[in-house]
Amino acid sequence: MGAALPSSLDRPGTLNPLSASIRGVQMLDRLVDYLDSIKRRDPAARSRWEILLYPGVHAVLFHRLAHWLYRGDLFFLARLVNHVARALTAIDIHPGARIGQRLFIDHGFTVIGETAEIGDDVTIYQSVTLGGTDPANGVPGKRHPTIRDEVIIGSGAQVLGPIAVEPRARIGANAVVTKDVPAGAVMIGIPARPTLVDASTVARDFVPYGTPCEKLYDPQNQKLELLKCEVEQLRNRIAELIAERDHDERHRA
Repeated sequence: MGAALPSSLDRPGTLNPLSASIRGVQMLDRLVDYLDSIKRRDPAARSRWEILLYPGVHAVLFHRLAHWLYRGDLFFLARLVNHVARALTAIDIHPGARIGQRLFIDHGFTVIGETAEIGDDVTIYQSVTLGGTDPANGVPGKRHPTIRDEVIIGSGAQVLGPIAVEPRARIGANAVVTKDVPAGAVMIGIPARPTLVDASTVARDFVPYGTPCEKLYDPQNQKLELLKCEVEQLRNRIAELIAERDHDERHRA
């Protein structure tokens, strides 16, 4: 995961005017970089000004403030900011969640839990839940998933528990993920399982909704097809044996 998992806002400190100016320029550069990264992933975006109206952008910016307050042990104020953000954007990011750079939440209705960790350049579509369970093992207090760099999570997907989704993995729409996901895997189904995709799809920098539109090679379906073939072969063999028996009986008669 990228090194910039904690919020880009640090704890309050004393800044001289020159340092404040430099920091302001750096923050503006990061904002422009963030907006440009969204434009690369969203073909509907036509300008940075338009992207500034996206609820996902507002939710992330609100979260930066809420997380800053949370780290300063100002839990009520952090929750207040979170409450306002949820009301305005329909996106609920717990102030304790750790989010890296250039997170793009497309549309809304997304929930990100308290102990969730998100790396850099992650894309999350609408109605996704990074939810928690009561872990029987693992890191104490870690209830929510860790999402590594450049992961894409399709609409309606549920990623549950203290699991890890490794870099460049794709979670298909409406998948339910409860186990660790290896790097570069494409996960579909309930429960989610890896599926085979064309090599050209894997090599692409970005797959919208995390779900390739060409034919998916589902390992479970492949097993069923093999079983169908074996059953058909057995039927043919039985038919041949019956024909041979009938032929022999006629000759004896």
